[in-house]
Amino acid sequence: MTVTIPIQAIELAPGSQIAIHNLSWQDFEQILADLGEKRHTRIAYYRGTLEIISPLALHERLHRIIAYITTILEIQGRNWEDFGSTTFKRPEIAGVEPDTCFYIQNTSQVKGCTQMDLNVCPPPDLAIESDVTSKTTLNAYIALGVPEVWIYNKHQLTIYILQASNYVESAFSPTFPDLLITELIPRLVQKAIDDGTSQMLRELRTLLRQSEK
Repeated sequence: MTVTIPIQAIELAPGSQIAIHNLSWQDFEQILADLGEKRHTRIAYYRGTLEIISPLALHERLHRIIAYITTILEIQGRNWEDFGSTTFKRPEIAGVEPDTCFYIQNTSQVKGCTQMDLNVCPPPDLAIESDVTSKTTLNAYIALGVPEVWIYNKHQLTIYILQASNYVESAFSPTFPDLLITELIPRLVQKAIDDGTSQMLRELRTLLRQSEK
């Protein structure tokens, strides 16, 4: 006998995840619709495998702190667009919801975009994930063509750069070539946790302005 459980009935404890295999693209789309938009889970789908992740509260805070890289962009006088955890899809192949993501180099190409169709708009220039070690997630980003992914895990930042249809680790960020991002981000995160985000941002602005002199 086959027992069918509605996807909404599955409750994940914070910090846990489940993987569902052998799902068609239509199955994935239906599960997204059933889950709805008002939820606290993140999803990643790649070629038949769906992962549903329920992040910890600290996880949410970490990627929000890292997202304050917009302060660096502001000081540098650069444009950006924050697309948060928008669902990005490459039909029949992959779908993913970043913890947060940004358009930086391609901001002009997403003006007026209200529906994220990758046949019309480019993928985000930078996606940021906290505490993600999932191969499904990275494979989904490869399929989407996201050029740069940051993963913050266990007080370390790893930068992945898309090269020849695969990700390679890099000590440097092409988006911030003049900064040692792998060293800077962990310090900023710890500073925000220890002294508060506002204090961290004040010190970051001071540091960046001094470096410009």
